[in-house]
Formats: sequence, C-alpha cells, structure tokens
Amino acid sequence: MLTHNDIWRAIDCLAARHGLTSAELARRAGLDRTTFSKSKRARAGRPRWPSTESLARVLDATNSSFAQFAELLRGSVGAPDIPLIGFARAGRAGYFDDGGFPTGGGWDVIKFPNLGDPNAYALSISGDSMEPIYRNGDVVIVSPASGIRLRDRVVIKTADEEVMAKQLTHRTETRVTLASLNPAHGELSVAVDDLEWISRIVWVSQ
Repeated sequence: MLTHNDIWRAIDCLAARHGLTSAELARRAGLDRTTFSKSKRARAGRPRWPSTESLARVLDATNSSFAQFAELLRGSVGAPDIPLIGFARAGRAGYFDDGGFPTGGGWDVIKFPNLGDPNAYALSISGDSMEPIYRNGDVVIVSPASGIRLRDRVVIKTADEEVMAKQLTHRTETRVTLASLNPAHGELSVAVDDLEWISRIVWVSQ
C-alpha cells in the first residue's frame, strides 16, 4: 500500500537521480527551497502530502514523465534497507572493502528507494566543513557505483583512515583537489596513492 513516506522517498530519489538535494530540486522547479524539507513533511504532527502543483513542477524541471515518477514510487514501496554509518565508524578498519563498499555489519539501517547500486549506503555527517549544504547530523546517500565528475560532492577515505565529505574540484592521474563548501575550511590536495577510495554523494537529507 502506498504511504505518505513512499511519496516523499520517491521525490528524494528523483532529486538523487539528477544529482540534487531536495532543496536544489525545489529551487530548480521555481519553488521555495524549503518546500520539500523534512520540517514541511508534517504539520502539527500530521503527515503533509506534497501538492500536485509542486509535483508537476519538479517533473517539468527534471524533464521527467509521471510514468517515470511512478517507477520511483514502485521502488519506494517496500524500499530496501541500506546501511547507515557514522563518520566515526567509517574511519575504522573493517567497515569498507578496498573498493569503498560497506562490509561486515553492526550498523543501523534506513530505507531508501533502490538506486540500482547494491552497495549504496548512508553516512551521517560530522563537522561543519560542508555547511551550509551539509550540516552536522545530516544523512547523505553515497553510491560507489555512480560515476564521478568535477564539481560532484564526494566522500573520500585516505590511507590514514580519515573519512571526509568534500567537493571534487580538480583531478589528475596523480592527485585530487577537494574543496569544502564552508569558506572557513581550505582546499585539500591528496595524492592518488594516499587515497583509498572516492565515492559520489547522490542525496542529502534536509
């Protein structure tokens, strides 16, 4: 049975398919950036459904048909569990294999529509280096199978077990350059040999 949460998960997945946060999806559709925020998904403790007008506008903005959105809805019903890993845990040995895929167990799980990547996982943000887009405690969905392009927001793990969320600004055969969205934090240049893995962020909670 279709639920309130299924509708919102499908909208989140539509945003993720286009490399957008829910706030960015709303802006692209000419809506207030908070239209799809978590705080707007309930009112006085009762579920709030997105309007048909806002749904029509995001489909138009992403050049998506209602049939394609219906496919996302079908993927949202009974959405699979994916691992939810905290940054502190992510830096420990044993939580990822050499390809950046989650391994082992002992983590929490959340439900998220199928992204076509069986190794997708959720990561709880720690720190302020990616504010105002990613705040401490926000949850991002990471897809190791997604291709990475310049300007993408990514999660990296270095050889010394440090895990960071950054924006990829430059890449050569020997080095990657990563930026923080928060201007209080500078750029970071990492040798490829010192990089265990790099994976694309496809969605963030709002």
